[in-house]
Amino acid sequence: MENYRFLAFASLLILGCNGSFSQEEPEAVKQVKVYYKPGMYGGWPANNGIWIWGNEILVGFSKGVYKDLGARHNIDRDKQEQHMLARSVDGGDTWTIEDPGKTGGLVPHGYFMAKPRTDVPQQEVLEQNEAINFLHPGFALTVRSNGNAGQSRYWYSYDKGHQWKGPFALPNFGTAGTAARTDYIINGKAACMLFITSAKSDGKEGRVLCVKTTDGGKSWSFLSWIGEEPAGYAIMPASVRISEHEILVTVRQKEGDRSFIASWLSADNGNSWTQLKNASDDTGIGNPPAMLKMKDGRICMVYGYRAGLESIRAKTQTSDIRARISSDNGKTWSKDYILRNDGSGQDIGYPRVVQRPDGKIVVIYYFMDDKTGPERYIGATIWTPPAEGKE
Repeated sequence: MENYRFLAFASLLILGCNGSFSQEEPEAVKQVKVYYKPGMYGGWPANNGIWIWGNEILVGFSKGVYKDLGARHNIDRDKQEQHMLARSVDGGDTWTIEDPGKTGGLVPHGYFMAKPRTDVPQQEVLEQNEAINFLHPGFALTVRSNGNAGQSRYWYSYDKGHQWKGPFALPNFGTAGTAARTDYIINGKAACMLFITSAKSDGKEGRVLCVKTTDGGKSWSFLSWIGEEPAGYAIMPASVRISEHEILVTVRQKEGDRSFIASWLSADNGNSWTQLKNASDDTGIGNPPAMLKMKDGRICMVYGYRAGLESIRAKTQTSDIRARISSDNGKTWSKDYILRNDGSGQDIGYPRVVQRPDGKIVVIYYFMDDKTGPERYIGATIWTPPAEGKE
């Protein structure tokens, strides 16, 4: 299931984000299969969450039955979808699959694609009467929703995701509905910020906002919109804290036929935002970013590039997993580092990213390639980023 791939980009022409050809330096990466099963569909880590404690990594993903639906997400919508967890205790080299619906009390339902589970009882929404300790050493928080203009729920764990408390309702903050995914910054024992998507004023997808709690989740309040309401959509934010007062957020955005990753900086802890240069000008048909602040202070952003079907079929372009690095807190970004370029279709990406204690980057995503077959699987790339100053 595992293999080392040394991608000699110096001799390989790769179609870059801007549509022009570029050459890349050789990079060593390790590719790992986190979850794959014939006849099944593994998808969307970005919709679920990732957490790390030393070399222990936990990531969520969706599991369903594979069905060929052409260019769409190839999951059978008439079969139930399960929200699973994958855990590694060796920094992402090997993984075990867990079903938190049966063992841990995490049972999201009505979530975007396929039918909810019928093999476990649905949970009643609880009142958040006890303050959450966001600084607990085994803490994890996951935020899910039931549609692009729906309702959002959250669960939390104090034991590294083995047992979960919830679901608890997240308000709609005066919007037509929310589509929250897991993206949060902890500011203290009882203080946390969430970066979520809501419906636009016309009820369509979507617009990004920042909300906060200062009482351990007993109440949540609107803090700010991140950007004006778009003509297209702005969804699926990824955030990192840069300093005591500064926060960087990247956003999946589409305007007309153009899909890109917008970038925003707050210098006042999320109260207001200034737009920066796009973190990526082209993501193909669209994909969300994942982001982290590395141990050396640089920002690493990862995203999936979804190529057009005609280009894939003509073998002039591939669907990729790509990374970029910023050494100036998101003002500018490096070239693309192609972590893998063997995607055989459009249904890939939705990454999550963490950094191991040894400095290696672990990227989790869903993928399809010609070697594995038509099923989507959860993959991991373990990557050594270039040294500071050599981006």
